[in-house]
Amino acid sequence: MAGELILRKADFFPRAGQAVVVADRYPQNVFAEHTHEFCELVMVWRGNGLHVLNDRPYRITRGDLFYIRAEDCHSYASVNDLVLQNIIYCPDRLTLNLDWAAHIPGLNGAPSNPHWRIGSSGMAQARQVITQLEHESAKDDPLANLMAETLFAQLVMTLKRHRFATDNLAATHSETLLDKLITALSGSLNRSFVLEHFCEQEQCSERALRQQFRTQTGMTINHYLRQLRICHAQFLLQHSEQMISEIAMQCGFEDSNYFSVVFSREVGMTPGQWRHRSRVAT
Repeated sequence: MAGELILRKADFFPRAGQAVVVADRYPQNVFAEHTHEFCELVMVWRGNGLHVLNDRPYRITRGDLFYIRAEDCHSYASVNDLVLQNIIYCPDRLTLNLDWAAHIPGLNGAPSNPHWRIGSSGMAQARQVITQLEHESAKDDPLANLMAETLFAQLVMTLKRHRFATDNLAATHSETLLDKLITALSGSLNRSFVLEHFCEQEQCSERALRQQFRTQTGMTINHYLRQLRICHAQFLLQHSEQMISEIAMQCGFEDSNYFSVVFSREVGMTPGQWRHRSRVAT
């Protein structure tokens, strides 16, 4: 595209030949659409925002994990106290004898599912490794690059061990209530979600869970679920030929008129207008 923003290696890697560094985003502000001369892993620690990856919108919050390839085009918008870390790396600079493509989705043509989730236990382990990696990558001694790359390999394995599909509630059985709730919401895009029933099943306080969710994500539970559904609707509007009424049903709205009202309020245009504009732009 004309005027495309490309993030350059020289601006992010302090030393020539360095394979991996950590870029903190405390917080992550609105960031224009861009590609890179490198790849990155994105870990979201708290808050929320809209992450648009290759024209697909994702409402992101605590525990979201993305594997971004150099050629991927993405941006951040509608951010609210969004805290994340980018672990950026150059595949051509990695020297360890490891089948990286077997453990990093989308690398070197490997099957690509860019969006995953990590529960609290996995996040805690990943955070420890990232902290060590950040310290090591900032050093300037003969072993610094190799130490950083070794820690990066440990991080890649840790994420692979603990990641799960965004709607895989079974994978969160040993995780915290907040992890279970976020995953349950992700799996409820096309059907109703009743928090009272969830709390009865988990034997927890509805009021306390609502407060914990808002503290960690910056949103109410209803707002988050509504945003997930709107993002899914945007994807279907752009990439399918289904009627708007059918998309409304698939996104948990039994009344297509109500869906249009909510969509217009959240996006600033009707579903039909958004479909037309998104297709003209591609």
